[in-house]
Order: sequence, then structure tokens, then C-alpha cells
Amino acid sequence: MARWITGLLLLMGLSTTTSSNPGCRVRITERGLTLIQYEGLKFVAEELENISISDVSGKQGPFQYSINGVNITELDLSGATLGFQNGTGLLFETINSSISITFQRDMMYWLLKDYGQINASAEGVNIWTVLHLSKGEFGQMMINKVSCKASIAGMKAKFNGNFRGFYEIFATILTTGLRFLINQQICPALQHSGLVLLNSLLATVPVRTAVDQDVGIDYSLLSDPDVKSEWMDMDFKGMFYPLHNENDTLPNTVSMPDLKSKDRMVYICLSEYFFDSAMYSYYKAGTLKADIPESKVGSWSLQTLFM
Repeated sequence: MARWITGLLLLMGLSTTTSSNPGCRVRITERGLTLIQYEGLKFVAEELENISISDVSGKQGPFQYSINGVNITELDLSGATLGFQNGTGLLFETINSSISITFQRDMMYWLLKDYGQINASAEGVNIWTVLHLSKGEFGQMMINKVSCKASIAGMKAKFNGNFRGFYEIFATILTTGLRFLINQQICPALQHSGLVLLNSLLATVPVRTAVDQDVGIDYSLLSDPDVKSEWMDMDFKGMFYPLHNENDTLPNTVSMPDLKSKDRMVYICLSEYFFDSAMYSYYKAGTLKADIPESKVGSWSLQTLFM
């Protein structure tokens, strides 16, 4: 369900509490987001379809009604977009979308009683949601806030049954309350998805991992993502280390060049430190050490020249 953002946030990596120069910088552009837009919309649709709507009952003069079993059957998010929110994180926005729902009615007018199914649609659905991205306390990338605004312009209901023509007179009473309830549930559902579901997933991503039996790599994120309107830059530690002594690492004093392009989907920039730390770690692990016996050297000689 959360595949759409898992891939992206795994690329963003994890963060450590130590600040240093990055060994790797990744830029994801607007074109890169198009790769996960489908999964993003699918994720949002699944969360909204799981909205729980409480039963509604009321009385208007001799007219009494009860609504229950509200189900969202279809969401039209064809006009939705996924992009960057400058200085913040990821922006999901949909304008003039629609939501189809069904629910059961139980109504009475004087001595006339009727029940059945109602098909309704919410029109002019606007949703604006921003995922605020930052470093977590324990090193993982976290969503520290979800900003959300939602509105429904109107709702139409279609009645079935013998008295459908009569009950359409009271459609406004029913749809007004239902529209309010659905509108009140959209943002809490999306906020729960980001702050609980996605953060729970991100918390399981390891900070470090072994490359082989000798060396591991730290691919953590060093700072909050630098988000612009057209791209997002992420600075990774990009450091190798010997597994037998993870604290024996090479200091990073190499500056990372700035990325200036934005035409492709993803850019990856590796500094000299990325490769130097790998060589250093393999040397410390003993992989690059070799003892050459004197008998193998023969008549070779080693000369050192100081300039």
C-alpha cells in the first residue's frame, strides 16, 4: 500500500546525528516524481476508501431519517498531482475530483416507512496535502508533520425504492450532513497515513549495512532534504568502514561539487571521499594487505624520491 513513497524515501536514506561533508549527493527532479505518481495516487485512494463514516440520524418535523453503512466505492483522482513544496517536502494536490459513495437509509414520514440503498456522489473535491520531511531522533528519515486542507463543493444523491421521488425532496437534508462528515474525515485519514503508517515503515530501514564480510557502508542522510520547487537534494554520508572496527573511519575533508542540472529524473554525485573511504576500509580490514616473501622479490629494488 505504501510502495509509492517507500522507494522515494529509501532513496532519501537515513540520517545520523553527526554532521560532516557528504560522500554522496542525490537530486530527484520533478521528472523523477512521475515514476512514483501512479503509486502515490493509488496509496491516497486506498486510504480515503478506508474512511470510517459514523451513522447519521435526525428529525425534521414529521420526517425522520437514519443513515448507516456508508461506503466509498470510487474516487476520481485523475486531476491529482504530486510535486515538491519549496522548503518543506512533498505536495499532493487534487482539484475538482469526485467521490462516489453508497449508504443505507431508514426513513419515516408520518406513517410511511421506507428503507433501501442510496447512491451519492461528492463533487468538487479539493485536497491539498504536504508531507514535511526531516531527520528523526534516531537517524531515520521522518515525516514530522502533515499539512492538509480539504473541501467538498456539493453532493448529489439518487434514491432507489417506491418512494424515491418523494424522498428526493429531502435530499438536501441528507447530503448536507453527509458531506460535512466525509469532509471532516479526509485530512485525519491522510495525516494518520503519513505520521503513523509511513513513519512506522521508515523506522524499520537500517542505518548501516554490510557490503561483504569485511566492509560495511553508511548511507545515512546528513541533514534535512533541501527542497526546491523543481527538485530535492539529499546529502548522504556515503562512508565505508571496516566491520571489525566500525569507529576506524577516514575523516571526510572533501567538498562536494554543486549539482546544476535538473533535466533528468535523478542525479547522483559521488565525491573522492566515497572511493577513498572504501580503499581505506578494505586496507584496515586486511583485504588489501599482502606479504611478499624475499624469494619472490628477486632482484627488484624500491627507490623513494622526495621532491
